[in-house]
Amino acid sequence: MGCVVSATVLEREQESLAAQLLREYAAGSSFFFASPKRTMLARGVFATVPHEGGTDSMAGLPARVAAVLDASREAAHDIPVAVGAVPFDGRVAAQLVVPLTLQRAGPLVFDPAAPAQLPLAAKYTMRPVPEPAAYLDGVAAALKLMQEGPLRKVVLSRSLHLDTATPIDLRQLLHNLARRNPHGYTFAVDLPPGSEPGSGAGTGRRTLIGASPELLVSRSGLQVIANPLAGSAARSPDPVEDQARAARLSTSPKDLHEHAVVIDAVAEALRPFCKTLDVPRGPSLVSTQTMWHLSSRIQGELKDPSITSLTLALAMHPTPAVCGHPTELAHEAIGHIEPFQRGYYTGTVGWCDANGDGQWAVTIRCAEADEHTLRLFAGAGIVVGSTPESELAETEAKFRTMLQAMGLGAGVQP
Repeated sequence: MGCVVSATVLEREQESLAAQLLREYAAGSSFFFASPKRTMLARGVFATVPHEGGTDSMAGLPARVAAVLDASREAAHDIPVAVGAVPFDGRVAAQLVVPLTLQRAGPLVFDPAAPAQLPLAAKYTMRPVPEPAAYLDGVAAALKLMQEGPLRKVVLSRSLHLDTATPIDLRQLLHNLARRNPHGYTFAVDLPPGSEPGSGAGTGRRTLIGASPELLVSRSGLQVIANPLAGSAARSPDPVEDQARAARLSTSPKDLHEHAVVIDAVAEALRPFCKTLDVPRGPSLVSTQTMWHLSSRIQGELKDPSITSLTLALAMHPTPAVCGHPTELAHEAIGHIEPFQRGYYTGTVGWCDANGDGQWAVTIRCAEADEHTLRLFAGAGIVVGSTPESELAETEAKFRTMLQAMGLGAGVQP
């Protein structure tokens, strides 16, 4: 009995510490990452992983991270872990640092009797990029490419630019996101000053903030887990209709094909590193407060303990779930059709320690923020059988993860 009581007390202490870490997050000086089993708050910068220059910032990134971690240990820094964000492609530098301090706790647990969230006290002006009509045209152009050539899938995204005269309370936004995302990955990452072309963001402090439902990869010892999501449907507030949408998604030939393309690519990327790899025969259904997703949990055992979580993440990135298939053709189509640079959206966010362990989530359901501006992102996978109107509706549903956390309800039209 004594052991049971002690375990319960320890769990409560961990829950209390996790809540404290969320309260102590401060934009501009912190990295926050919460998974279903762990909460992490890093502060300050002891060392920064250097940018190699050129057109591909991700070339040699795992080696640069390892070198910085080794140098940090040699300098008697006892926190050998790199945290941060990797962009969608090599046109943007990865933002990875070794923090000055690091605190870990168990999962975040919220009092169900407490208010679901506190609204952000701000009024926003909203500008979609591209406009909905232009997005419809983009989907039609992608479908035409598929009819005429070997492109099989492309993920096309939209952004929403929100401006407010009131400073944005990122700590409260992070709390709202975490409260609504208990089974996913909630994060906030300091970004370097400046802005992507056309983002509307200022040149001061920037923060990547979001609540992703998707694990790219985790590594613990020799054990590897990837959990791709592909194939989605918006939730309904009506319970009967909500279950009907889930049932339709689980049997949809279009969505099952889209999911299979992603699973095949992820398994192909992981196999060279693993001596065993367990790939489910078919997907299961998972849900967030706004979306249903087709999900497959892939598990493996590494051949070599020197293979790090970041090495695995970059071998998989970008998956067809955020880019398309074949990758090069999809990337080219994205560059022609999307009227903005993605930056860190559809990249990966997480951590990797000196032992190679770590956890990386796909950077979706997110925004880049400065003091008065939020740039939200959402995308949809276009395959044969897609319709422009349904893909536009999917992006609108995905925007609601961020919009609802900001206190902007169903009446807002993205």
